[in-house]
Amino acid sequence: MKHQSAERGAWGSKLGFVLAAAGSAIGLGNIWGFPTQTGLNGGAGFVLVYLVCVLLIGVPVMIAELTIGRRSKSDPVGAFKKLAPESAWKYLGGLGVLTGLVILSYYSVIAGWTLKYILMTVQGVFDTANTESVTQIFSGFTSDGYQTTVFHLLFMCITVWVVTGGIEGGIERVTKILMPVLLGLLLLLVIRSVTLPGAGAGIEFYLKPDFSKITFEVVLAALGQAFFSLSLGMGAMITYGSYLSEKEDLVSSAFYVSLSDLTIAFLAGFAIFPALFAVEGLSPDQGPGLIFIVLPNIFESIPFGQAFGVAFYILLAIAALTSSISLLEVVVAYFIDQRGWHRRKAAITVGIMAFLLGVPSALGEGAVPSLSGFLANADFLFGKLSLIIGGLLICIFLGWKWGIQKALAEIRSSNDSFSLAPVWTILIRFICPLAIAVILVDRLLSLFRA
Repeated sequence: MKHQSAERGAWGSKLGFVLAAAGSAIGLGNIWGFPTQTGLNGGAGFVLVYLVCVLLIGVPVMIAELTIGRRSKSDPVGAFKKLAPESAWKYLGGLGVLTGLVILSYYSVIAGWTLKYILMTVQGVFDTANTESVTQIFSGFTSDGYQTTVFHLLFMCITVWVVTGGIEGGIERVTKILMPVLLGLLLLLVIRSVTLPGAGAGIEFYLKPDFSKITFEVVLAALGQAFFSLSLGMGAMITYGSYLSEKEDLVSSAFYVSLSDLTIAFLAGFAIFPALFAVEGLSPDQGPGLIFIVLPNIFESIPFGQAFGVAFYILLAIAALTSSISLLEVVVAYFIDQRGWHRRKAAITVGIMAFLLGVPSALGEGAVPSLSGFLANADFLFGKLSLIIGGLLICIFLGWKWGIQKALAEIRSSNDSFSLAPVWTILIRFICPLAIAVILVDRLLSLFRA
């Protein structure tokens, strides 16, 4: 047990935990996904609904996951084994571990694209490009299985290197450096974006809601984005919560992490939309091609665009790395806790597994500026369905199986004045499961709409 405890590790400080957990939440879902969804769903109205969804759905579920993690002091599988022994709930933890592994496998492929784009932007590949040529560059790269696999491998190696360092010496140490750098780069990009001629139209699109555009579909999109961007439903916050000390306030921790996630997502929109509207002829509803096709056109069209572009793709790579670290840690924690492996062995082995599992995604992309083929199927099954199912069952487990009173006792052990307990109880037992179930039904129905 002493050896296992040493292998598991613990956070060195609350700040370290908040930065690491925020890094888990802040990833491609914020820098790529949030602006994409905002552009597709009418701008400021979507932003407003997203904010409400994070506060009413995301924060309560995050508190639940952190509570389960700290109480059990174990990985997702071990957490449900300890809190509901001799029951089938351990398979929910197993689903979380599997989900983390599969998402990591294709997430690393897309993250590898950011490394390639850093190099291409530094080399000036986009200096004289237009929309057609940028599309051809993107299609040529994503169709080149050798290159995409190499950058997938490079990104996975970086992720494994961080996780082998442990909780305090690896994940916490690296995120304490990367998160301030990420925020600094993002603020510089925001300043550059909002000071461009013509940026006012983008600011208005982003901040002035058109309530007529807030439809049921927009609400569903905001709910799904909030859930995915906070790394909920797959055991990442259960795992990170298991490394928390007994004195740390779970409620404030969840709020700080969620606030960090909201802040970065909001700033990402400020970095993109004013610049987008500053370039004549570009529209915000570009979909997944926004980051890798539209933005290079913007960088080429504005003063100091190359430096702007390099900084942006470094920012994107950092955001991707802080998330991939948590995805790997979910699976590594399982092998440490349940199989008794050393951290180094677990990290390297799981990294190899995730790399090999991601190769079909690296080889399967065609000349289309969106997710397709194997990668799209994996993203739908695990990045959408599995996360939603996991989040729904976590609410049911805490609210109805393990019990609200036990959860509140754990929360109050480090926060006697949890005045929002009655509200949180109603949210986690009724409102959150219902909202998540609606997302799940919509995702299932999308199979028939396709």
